[in-house]
Amino acid sequence: MSGVNDAGWLADTRDSYDTVAASYAELVRDLLADAPHERAALASFAELVLAAGGGPVADIGCGPGRVTAHLHEHGLDAFGIDLSPAMVQIARRDHPHLRFEVGSMTDLALADASVAGVVAWYSLIHVPDEEVGPVFAHFRRVLRPGGLLLLGFHVGDESRLKTEGYGGHPMKVHVHRRRPEKLAVWLRAAGFTVVAETIVTSPESKLGGILFARRHP
Repeated sequence: MSGVNDAGWLADTRDSYDTVAASYAELVRDLLADAPHERAALASFAELVLAAGGGPVADIGCGPGRVTAHLHEHGLDAFGIDLSPAMVQIARRDHPHLRFEVGSMTDLALADASVAGVVAWYSLIHVPDEEVGPVFAHFRRVLRPGGLLLLGFHVGDESRLKTEGYGGHPMKVHVHRRRPEKLAVWLRAAGFTVVAETIVTSPESKLGGILFARRHP
């Protein structure tokens, strides 16, 4: 996303998802029902967080809150953060028993070492390469020592500009596909240890990657 400044890509992402929020929420509502490998990853994440003593879990880039709710069903104290106010409004409507906030993964309004886990479920896909490291640094900052990070992402080497989607509405976001080994390098530089990775094909992604990483003490 060369030549696009920080404020520009964030504003484009927020405005695009405000525009498509209702259509997007309907499209993804039941995706996990047909995604057993992703459900297994989320269940494993929940099991590991609970085994370590539990605590708050931040679903960052939560969209309409479906993954936040799924984690809650697995016993986690999950809450959601999303850049799009329209997405947060839908999440609050559909899951009134859970907490959702408007916020950016580039500047998380969470206290240091305040969460036991962080999930970024296909929410890094619009973040430019040069911003991923700082985002991971924020994830590390808010995680407790030894806290667990779960990433879902599209696998590949290319980036493309998405100008239409989710009901035919206009969008202006770059979609970045990345190799697990590339993300692993950035994670290690930010103070994480990658503990597991897998590649899947499902309704979530034609070629998706899932990474588990722990914050160094």
